[in-house]
Amino acid sequence: MAKVKPRTEIRFILNGRDVSLSDVAPDGTLLDWLRLDRGLYGSKEGCGEGDCGACTVLVGRLLGGKLAYESVNACIRFVGSLDATHVVTIEHLKGSDGKLHPVQQAMVDFHGSQCGFCTPGFVMSLYGLWMKSATPSDGEIEKALQGNLCRCTGYEAIVRAAKAISSYGKAAKDPLMAERKAIIARLSALKDGSRVEIGEGRKRLVVPGSLDDFAKLYKDEPKATIVAGSTDVGLWVTKQMRDIAPAVFIAGLDELKTISEVDGAISIGAGVTYTEAFSLLARRIPALGALVNRIGGEQVRNMGTIGGNVANGSPIGDTPPPLIALGARLTLRRGAKSRTIPLEDFFIAYGKQDRQPGEFVERAIVPLPARGEKFAVYKVSKRRDEDITSTLGAFRLAVARDGTVAAIRIAFGGMAATPKRAFAVEAALIGKPWTEQTVEAAIAAFETDFTPLTDMRATAAYRMLAAKNLLRRFFIETSGTKAPVQVGRAA
Repeated sequence: MAKVKPRTEIRFILNGRDVSLSDVAPDGTLLDWLRLDRGLYGSKEGCGEGDCGACTVLVGRLLGGKLAYESVNACIRFVGSLDATHVVTIEHLKGSDGKLHPVQQAMVDFHGSQCGFCTPGFVMSLYGLWMKSATPSDGEIEKALQGNLCRCTGYEAIVRAAKAISSYGKAAKDPLMAERKAIIARLSALKDGSRVEIGEGRKRLVVPGSLDDFAKLYKDEPKATIVAGSTDVGLWVTKQMRDIAPAVFIAGLDELKTISEVDGAISIGAGVTYTEAFSLLARRIPALGALVNRIGGEQVRNMGTIGGNVANGSPIGDTPPPLIALGARLTLRRGAKSRTIPLEDFFIAYGKQDRQPGEFVERAIVPLPARGEKFAVYKVSKRRDEDITSTLGAFRLAVARDGTVAAIRIAFGGMAATPKRAFAVEAALIGKPWTEQTVEAAIAAFETDFTPLTDMRATAAYRMLAAKNLLRRFFIETSGTKAPVQVGRAA
């Protein structure tokens, strides 16, 4: 195959028009570009950190030849990540004969807006949902709107509007559905496999053309900032004003977006988003599916990647504790060479991981719980939805026929400088009868395993008490006694 010549412009579709940009800053956000460069003011800046949803737009992309439109936060989505995508803003919505779009008309008729600041974001989130499900359930509507906050209307009117959209028109006749073949052809032409390079020196932006291209690039430039979903890196720019150049945007690398079940384990490419992973995880490891539904809002889940959550090394990242409890392994790559390590060994200290210069997370291999094993994940946060974790505990248990603990793995986030195993607690349980007395005797070992900190999310005392109580809860839910009632979303 002939070598593809590098390009010097980002190419994508904005609403109905092709766009080519050769002057793109590594830290330029989609929201700023829409408002300041294109005069499209429907998308608003509320929080600037992917929480409120006022900036919501849809981004369509090809994966495996199929076109998917997803709601994203334009305030933390970088223009550099848009190559070969279709960006749809609220200005593109229209109904037949010059009327309002069905989503817009439903919001008007059911009084889903008051001040109107957040309304464009709600409309775009509902638009994305409507294309996936013409008659969504209450649970589907609530999930789609987790990342949209309204300060004045109240959500009941918006939910009623969401249920009524299809009475104003058919999703199959919507332009994004009717023109799908044409958009696929246009995006396929844009997705030419070439590397994109814009700028020089510290103002350089690169979009690798392939995984091999990325591996070589990062080996040669190990100080570059890797940007996958930008749900964290976006805040480095909007809140911390950090310089992320040179920036390497990898969200379009299909080789990192594969997820499959092989030999009793789920293999998750580092570029797989929470949304892309949800179906398989929810089916094969239900506790992980439930956890994914509480990570950010729908926009964040559509952008954020499991590999990025791991590689970031945050002590309060949601996915590392359950993956550690499951015995996950991590494949790291540097250039053409790869190595695989236990995930728990990846985290060395706060802000430090077992990753050589130029080495990146390529894949996580997550063993499935064996038949008869118990696995649970508990996230503690101030809000149930769209909130950062205070502490998170994950438990995997195997009980022998005689009722004793044959094996147990316990991992926590928010309790130390890194995601961490509770080795002392595990040792106090292994070989003992799985009883309340055994659990209560092991509780004290938490003081050996962890010395949590006090911060804005929780005090050290609260975290310690919560961790102990999560073990008690896990025992109750796995011992045959009546489990506590859990507040859940309607189906």
